[in-house]
Amino acid sequence: MITRTRLATGVCALLAALAAGTAFPAGAVADETSALAPKVDLVLDVSGSMRARDIDGQSRMAAAKQAFNEVLDATPEEVQLGIRTLGANYPGDDRRTGCKDTAQLYPVGPLDRTEAKTAVATLTPTGWTPIGPALLKAADDLDGGEGSKRIVLISDGEDTCAPLDPCEVAREIAAKGIGLTIDTLGLVPNTKMRQQLSCIAEATGGTFTSVEHTEELTDKVNQLVDRAADPVVTPVATTGADRCAKAPTLKSGLYTDRAEFGQQRWYRVDVEPGQELRASVSVSADRAVNPSYGVLLRAVTERGREIVRGEAAGNGRTDVMSTGLRLPKAEAEDEDTATAETVCLQPTHSFSAGSGVQTTPGLPLELTIDVVDGPSQSSDVASFGLGRGWWLLGALILTGFLAGLVWGWLSRWRVAVWRTN
Repeated sequence: MITRTRLATGVCALLAALAAGTAFPAGAVADETSALAPKVDLVLDVSGSMRARDIDGQSRMAAAKQAFNEVLDATPEEVQLGIRTLGANYPGDDRRTGCKDTAQLYPVGPLDRTEAKTAVATLTPTGWTPIGPALLKAADDLDGGEGSKRIVLISDGEDTCAPLDPCEVAREIAAKGIGLTIDTLGLVPNTKMRQQLSCIAEATGGTFTSVEHTEELTDKVNQLVDRAADPVVTPVATTGADRCAKAPTLKSGLYTDRAEFGQQRWYRVDVEPGQELRASVSVSADRAVNPSYGVLLRAVTERGREIVRGEAAGNGRTDVMSTGLRLPKAEAEDEDTATAETVCLQPTHSFSAGSGVQTTPGLPLELTIDVVDGPSQSSDVASFGLGRGWWLLGALILTGFLAGLVWGWLSRWRVAVWRTN
């Protein structure tokens, strides 16, 4: 009897363990999927100016509501979406209170379309335009997880809560290195609003779009929400050193840093014999800078000898400058003595801040490192700069020779026939 009881107890324990073993991995997979899910926070301006009736014969608020309903219907299932408002609740004249008027209308998470639409339908144009505070709160809404994060700001006016400059807020968010992008849409924008919304977007690598029709608003928001669902590579935040000896050693990947004006940044990469280092750097001018600037990327040995460099120059027509380089390392003749070579990468830029523009934090810097197997010596060796072009050159010479022979024979034959006749 005791034996049977113990046997039954053991069987029950085994079944329980198997059940737990099948249950926990499913939960782990669900948690992992949730952590990697792309997140979007739609930030909508509900200030009093949204009453203006200048979008397809209806108010700006009505156009926004119509666009939101269509966007909510088209949002991909894998996207976790939230809605935040600014200027939706306080109708008074007290500036301090009005500049705190931002609220989470629908939390970022799995989308209940009916609930989200109902929440949007209750909105009425009310108060101030605290864009800066709303962006700070929206960044908190998206905190956590490893998936892509995107804020879509829809506004019809510039911020009314300075000195908390929304452009500076966007730069602070970008400086955190959390891979958050802010896209801005301006409803019937004027020049000042266009400049402010453009600055906010550029600070985080986002886009600014001017909108004057409901269909344009719907299409653009849908496009941005869909873009959040696309696979992205989130840059890894790193901090370069002031000299190679103290620089961080980087593996293949995408990295982000900040480069002060007139500052040198150093990074280290180990390259094995037979491998090739491919590196590129992009520096973004997220504030007003003087025209005529450039970006330089140098590969240097630990002893300071330059191996190769890449450089690019601009004249003020673009706010992003990029350059790159390639550095192959020859195969070692003796495998026993083959060792990795440490290459020091030094990106620098010649951007200079405009008059009255803050110089800190530094400009966003994005560094791409790719260490791959080097090209084979037999197939990729350059011969007098022609490389594989020798095959094409040889084919052209042979073709020309044969064509000359044929043409000469035809000419002689035609002359012979002419003389005969």
